[in-house]
Amino acid sequence: MGYLVWVLGGAARGEAEPPAFENWGEMIVDGLKATAVSLIYGIIPFVLIIVSIFVAGSGSTTGSDSAAGLLGGVGLLGFLVSLVAMFLLYYLIPAALTNMALENEFSAAFDFGTIKQVIFSGDYLIAWLIPFVLAAGVQILLSAVSLVLVLSVVGILALPLVILIGPFIQFYVQVAAFYMFGVAFGRVVDTDSAVSGDYGTISA
Repeated sequence: MGYLVWVLGGAARGEAEPPAFENWGEMIVDGLKATAVSLIYGIIPFVLIIVSIFVAGSGSTTGSDSAAGLLGGVGLLGFLVSLVAMFLLYYLIPAALTNMALENEFSAAFDFGTIKQVIFSGDYLIAWLIPFVLAAGVQILLSAVSLVLVLSVVGILALPLVILIGPFIQFYVQVAAFYMFGVAFGRVVDTDSAVSGDYGTISA
């Protein structure tokens, strides 16, 4: 998570090279900040899910079929709303993390004035859609390759290698996706005044 935050900041500033895997202490701190931001944004849909399950479950304790049906419907509606909220957060959080990386301030992840102008831009929408499709495609490809290997004698021997390589491929896809998020953010927001991050050796 810390490295991906650095990728977001570097891409938004227009840096040509990815950040180096150095300054591990700072990387871990930024990763913890990014995790905290994700958890804070995720509180609302999490609470909605818990409340929806509670409401739906409480219907069976009323002893009335109509009340049970009504509460079950309300619970299902709340669950669907929480899923939509989680989907929206998946769209919003990369922009929040990019702003945090640029300003080098935890509170910048909640600067809705800046974040709003980014997430409503066409550049950011396209930057979000492409990685979403790309990640899904890579996941399907890895699953298909694993299935083919499992069904063959040689594949059974090679399967551990595929399992080992898979996370690295997924990480590379994540880096590419977050690079697109950062570039889109930089196109919408003036990054000249942003705090320059010291993320190891980065050449612009």
